[in-house]
Amino acid sequence: MIVLKTSRELSKMREAGRISSRALRLAGEAVEPGVTTAEIDRLVRQYIEKEGATPSFLGYGGFPASACISVNNQVIHGIPSKKHVLKEGDIVSIDIGAYYNGYHGDNAWTFPCGEISKEAQALLDATRESLFEGIKMAKAGNRIGDIASAVQQYVEARNYSVVRDFVGHGVGAKLHEDPSVPNFGTPGRGVRLLPGMTIAIEPMINAGTHEVRVLEDQWTTVTADGKISAHFEHTIAITPEGPQILTLPD
Repeated sequence: MIVLKTSRELSKMREAGRISSRALRLAGEAVEPGVTTAEIDRLVRQYIEKEGATPSFLGYGGFPASACISVNNQVIHGIPSKKHVLKEGDIVSIDIGAYYNGYHGDNAWTFPCGEISKEAQALLDATRESLFEGIKMAKAGNRIGDIASAVQQYVEARNYSVVRDFVGHGVGAKLHEDPSVPNFGTPGRGVRLLPGMTIAIEPMINAGTHEVRVLEDQWTTVTADGKISAHFEHTIAITPEGPQILTLPD
């Protein structure tokens, strides 16, 4: 069931989004060679709780941390660890949610650790831009397929592949709501977008094959061919005036 939000509910979601966005910015600033992913996770939890919110991911389905931190060929759901020390040239995808006043904000970004290769930077640039190509299509009257196709066409034109096993989703009082928001599809197909819908658009883009596999920890998802992956995400509201990004720091 798709839940349409009132203007009051959207205001609450902006507050949750602001907290999750600021936590993400703080996490990105901490990405440096020599830092552990566990240390970044500690900073994220500390900030979210200081703001009077709750980390959306902590304990969700048994997930043991406040942030998903996925490095290089890890696509999503990387578990922070004291043993995982970041090094020069890594790319670090950080996915953060904050639950505040009854609503979630959900966002992700992939950060460079020190100086990265031209190939890695190109993947980050394409994935980030594909997110905004998708957001452009998040207009009332359009369909989910219009968002999905915009993302897919942008990255495939640059010889990257779209992860198919995981997709975006509705966001609201629950972290995951209807509808599903894939990053691949056909224009004009799928659920019609209506004012009051709130969705997470989150391209997960691989340098090689679109195929992925889940490791023995039942969370960490990696590319099947070991090539790098990037992940960017915003929570978006569908409004009569066009798409509005809810996960902004200010």
